[in-house]
Amino acid sequence: MYLLHPLLQICVLLDATLWLAVSASPTDDNVLRAGHGEHGEPGHEEPHKDSYSTFASEFLESRYLSDEGYPFPTAPPVDPFARIKVIDCGVTKGCIRYGKPGCDAETCEYFLSFRRIGTDVEFEMSADTDGWVAVGFSSDKKMGGDDVMGCVHDDNGRVRIHHFYNVGQWAKEIKRNPARDEEGIFENNRVTCRFKRPLHVPREETLVDLHLSWYYLFAWGPAIQGSITRHDIDSPPVSDRMISIYKYEDIFMPATAYQTFSSPFCLLLIVALTFYLLMGTP
Repeated sequence: MYLLHPLLQICVLLDATLWLAVSASPTDDNVLRAGHGEHGEPGHEEPHKDSYSTFASEFLESRYLSDEGYPFPTAPPVDPFARIKVIDCGVTKGCIRYGKPGCDAETCEYFLSFRRIGTDVEFEMSADTDGWVAVGFSSDKKMGGDDVMGCVHDDNGRVRIHHFYNVGQWAKEIKRNPARDEEGIFENNRVTCRFKRPLHVPREETLVDLHLSWYYLFAWGPAIQGSITRHDIDSPPVSDRMISIYKYEDIFMPATAYQTFSSPFCLLLIVALTFYLLMGTP
């Protein structure tokens, strides 16, 4: 048998001690004590703790808890379509209402608003229909040769913005569509939409420059498989004067059922007819 040198024996003992100190862990220490009680007696085993599971749970708790220790609140639901605010009409945007006096964007037969945003004009439209709603920009009060923007409700329930050009009494869809940031909704048997369009556009027959003033044509009606058909009323309303995109007004146009005679001659005729009916014939 070979005997190790005393110094060599000391080195071996030190290496063994260091290896045990490094390889041992608190968990291993618990394992070594397992099977012994507080005073080293058998029969008092402690459950082994999974150090990885404990670390993972602590990490998740710190990741998804606020500084106060409470779970972070969930984000509120996002409204897919912001409602049209009529309170801004005549203040920060121009509005045109057609229908019953006092109606708003959800009760008027037809509603239009516009406002400038940088180099764009934002339009909002709504009408009491399940098909389409549109606005036309015309140099006169007649249909024909007009630049038209329309919002069409298709069979899939979506509302899309289309660009048309009136050829006589027929609206022809134009592939070049100046609309952007478009959104729309069909709800409560109403088609409502919002979109932007450049204020200035290159000179072209089917596109007008909104920097200039135009007569506005208002129309709405049914659609078949996403294609527009004839408007609901025979004589759609038209603005009585040219509209300037730079002037924010709140204009009300009474529907036919709410129109009254304002001409002095008509009023005189009504008075005479009433007097004749009350007095009777001689």
